[in-house]
Amino acid sequence: MAVRDAASLLVGLLVLFHAWGVWADVEVNMEDRVEAYLGEEARINCMFTSAEGVGALRIHWFFVTRSGEKKQIYYLESTMKYADRGTQFTDRVNGTISPGTAVLTISDVHIEDEVEFICHIKSLTEGREGRTKLTVFDAPAFPSIEGIQTGISVNEVNPSKIGTCEVKNGFPKPNITWYRNNTPLRPAQDEVEITLSVTVESSGLFSVRSELRMKVTKEDKDDQFYCEVTYFVPGGTRMTETNRINITVYYPSTAVSVWVESPKGKIKEGDSIMLQCRGNGNTPSSFLSFKHGEEELPSEQDTLVLHNATRLDSGVYLCISTDTDTFEEIAGNTTLFVHYLDPAVVIPEDTIVPQGQDLKATCNALSSVDTHTAWFKDGEEISKGNTLIVKDATFDTAGTYECVVTVPEIEGMETRGTLYVNVQGQPEIIKPDNTEMVQQVETTVSLHCKVRGFPAPRVEWTTADGKVLDETSREVTDEGVQSTVDVKVTSDITVFCNATNDFGTDALTFDIKAIKPKTVNPPKKKVKKESSGGVIIAVIIICILLLAILGSVLYFLYKKGKICGRSGKQDLTKEKSNKDNIVVEMKSDNTEEAVLLGVNGEKQPPNDQ
Repeated sequence: MAVRDAASLLVGLLVLFHAWGVWADVEVNMEDRVEAYLGEEARINCMFTSAEGVGALRIHWFFVTRSGEKKQIYYLESTMKYADRGTQFTDRVNGTISPGTAVLTISDVHIEDEVEFICHIKSLTEGREGRTKLTVFDAPAFPSIEGIQTGISVNEVNPSKIGTCEVKNGFPKPNITWYRNNTPLRPAQDEVEITLSVTVESSGLFSVRSELRMKVTKEDKDDQFYCEVTYFVPGGTRMTETNRINITVYYPSTAVSVWVESPKGKIKEGDSIMLQCRGNGNTPSSFLSFKHGEEELPSEQDTLVLHNATRLDSGVYLCISTDTDTFEEIAGNTTLFVHYLDPAVVIPEDTIVPQGQDLKATCNALSSVDTHTAWFKDGEEISKGNTLIVKDATFDTAGTYECVVTVPEIEGMETRGTLYVNVQGQPEIIKPDNTEMVQQVETTVSLHCKVRGFPAPRVEWTTADGKVLDETSREVTDEGVQSTVDVKVTSDITVFCNATNDFGTDALTFDIKAIKPKTVNPPKKKVKKESSGGVIIAVIIICILLLAILGSVLYFLYKKGKICGRSGKQDLTKEKSNKDNIVVEMKSDNTEEAVLLGVNGEKQPPNDQ
């Protein structure tokens, strides 16, 4: 060390000798702060001016400990440099020098490296120093937010917890700001409370947690809350935001609505009515009830169902919302009207009208709305309006009339009434298409007699000889009577249908002509011929033999000349011309006269033989 000091002194004397008469001084300048990311490299610059050359300068680097002690960490001069042992920087520090600047480089910056550094430069005559502070930065992790899961009542006296925000592992300490709908929240007495807690991790980094409490109102039910985190980086600040959350706000009802859910439109008797009720609040502690007049009706929370409604169900219905926490009640109401249509009343119900007179009937039904009335007979509409008038009644007028009363503006609302009409008059037999018929003997024929008239005519069946026949069937109809008789046909017969009531008689004649059934010869029995292959072959053989024998006989007679009147020898050339003159000799046993028959059946004299 003595040698090094002697060398330095010698260099100083030489410089002094060369600069004879010149006053030597050193000026040192440093930045107030040097910034670096955690784990990266920090460069601390020490800028200086000196009348002496770099070779005449000695540079000492110090840092100030937490206790304020000044401790050297590096030494540098033109011929040598080294890092002091036993400090936190020993293995991570390095120094360089160039004209006007000395640089201390620290690798793998730690949190505890954030201290004050001193650059001390000595010349031959004096020493000067500069100071700077190293600032270390580390960006935090992405922040998180957690909202309260249960609902918050507006009736709470004290501010309620809204949620918490947390950001971890930042350096320096990050800052958290709460926002509601893009508006920052600031603490306010009895309204907004923000509680901050800071944790220093074992790594030296900061974790910050912030809790927000508020006194909520109904208007907060749709608000969105989030946190903004700001943190420092070299050269400035940065910002990041959490996700948005909203909260469930419970608030009591200030109004209650009641309405008919179904059916839509006008209501009629017999409908099932569904009433629904809803308050504009949402507190779990509230419940709904229904009243009709003074009667409390059973319901399923917000729904009331009236089955098979009648006009007695008309009136005002109340729905009451009760808060079980405060026992405050809010009510709403609606008016219900059930339309009705009473059964149709037909006057008269049954009536008897003399032939030729007019029929008049009315049909009325009490209703809460306008109605439409129509009259039908046999499924066909015959009149509109509640009054039915039929002029000059005939038997066609008799029958069943139906009065149908409907409400056009309410589908399915209708009622019906019935009118039975009898037309008074003497019997009138409806003549069938055919009263004259032909039937076979011993057959039975059914005769029908349809009689109109009222009172219902008495029908009697008789024959031309005065015999009374028993009815087979009798049916009373709206128009009169239909009678049937079965007649067995044995001969020609005339049958009379006689109809009688208090107003006269009518008769109808049936003429039946009896015919005998045609005689049919019994079919001949077919003899079944036995046929077989052997029988057919035998017949064929016999026929061939007979033909052969006949041919032999004819040939023999020809040879003897018995057929043609010639000797056995004949000119064969004349065979063709004589072939049609072959004759057979026939003798009578009495006269022994021979008659020659030509082949064509003509008689020939003997001399032609």
